[in-house]
Amino acid sequence: MILNYIWIAFFIIAFVVGLVKLIFLGDAKVFPDMVNATFDMSKTGFEIALFLTGILSLWMGLLKIGENAGIIKVFSKLFGPFFQKLLPEVPKDHPVFGFILMNFSANLLNLDNAATPMGLKAMTELQTLNPKKDTASNAQIMFMIINSGGLTLIPMTVMAYRAQGGAADPSDIFLPILLATSASTFVGVLIVSLIQKINLFNRVILAYGGGFFLLIAGFIYYLMQLSQEEIGVVSSIVSNLILFSIIISFILLAVIKKINVYDSFIEGAKDGFGVAVTIIPYIVAILVGIGVFRASGALNILEQGFAYVFGALGMNTDWIPALPTALMKPLSGSGARGLMLETMSTHGADSFVGKVVSAIQGSTDTTLYGIAVYFGAVNISRTRYVAAVGLFGDFIGLVTAILLSYLFFH
Repeated sequence: MILNYIWIAFFIIAFVVGLVKLIFLGDAKVFPDMVNATFDMSKTGFEIALFLTGILSLWMGLLKIGENAGIIKVFSKLFGPFFQKLLPEVPKDHPVFGFILMNFSANLLNLDNAATPMGLKAMTELQTLNPKKDTASNAQIMFMIINSGGLTLIPMTVMAYRAQGGAADPSDIFLPILLATSASTFVGVLIVSLIQKINLFNRVILAYGGGFFLLIAGFIYYLMQLSQEEIGVVSSIVSNLILFSIIISFILLAVIKKINVYDSFIEGAKDGFGVAVTIIPYIVAILVGIGVFRASGALNILEQGFAYVFGALGMNTDWIPALPTALMKPLSGSGARGLMLETMSTHGADSFVGKVVSAIQGSTDTTLYGIAVYFGAVNISRTRYVAAVGLFGDFIGLVTAILLSYLFFH
């Protein structure tokens, strides 16, 4: 429901701002710009879906190989007890736990293209257990919040963009991003657990959570012994080695069990194509709303307003040029990425703003975009409180990223 109001607000606010600019400022280009934005963003939305078609077909094909080979059941038995406590509505040893784990692992390694099809498969499996097909279940909400928190151990994508932008030390935002995404994910899970009356002090949750915390702490300690250049190399090797090892394990297990690997891949790839077609309307809707809001100048006005407020309070406003990315991040990953690259190009990748905007880009996932894609893929229109909780988690992550940027870089 909140997504409906936000989408309507994009157009109404853009229209009002456009009228003011036309009548009082004589800006004759504002409405042509907004109309052009609808066409441009529609095209962009289709191009994103077209790109996702190949990625989804690839990974859902690989997932089908793993599923037919039985590896999903292996993951479910190993990590099912933890997710079972967070998702008590899901039956014990259900195969969805395997998909959730792989999605979580891909997000942890910042492997965006791999995480999406795994997440879509998990959401589809959860939908089979959903008694009200048009309304998000408790399990789907918890999964979505875990996903939108964007917990990232190795922010490879952001580091790659920083390297492309000429940063002397592309991995210097590693720790701020890890801490920011941890804060975002923890707050989101905590709120949903309170709403759904889930006991986070259960010994199973504490055991798995404590083990995960020790693993992260140990990895951070190891990386702190390395130079910044070595951190980038190790992160790249670890993330890609794990990813390709997953692919090989699927194929080898299928061979051992005498599964037709190629036919399994084709079967899953067909499903990926179908999912990509299904989500096109949802992607276009979100991007068009954002495009109109930006073209009207409303986003720029919002930025200037924040700068005035923070300045009047006597607070440092050096981070304000990164605000558009912070505002765009929950709405559109591609939009936030474009704003981040634009900011780094204008101010420099190694400038304070360049580092702030990098930390913001990696601090959380694209909540509203994710809701549109994941729930749209299973035709859920009533998302309940997931958007409100997800956006609050995003807020915590973004604020944490900004504060840590001042601590580390200012």
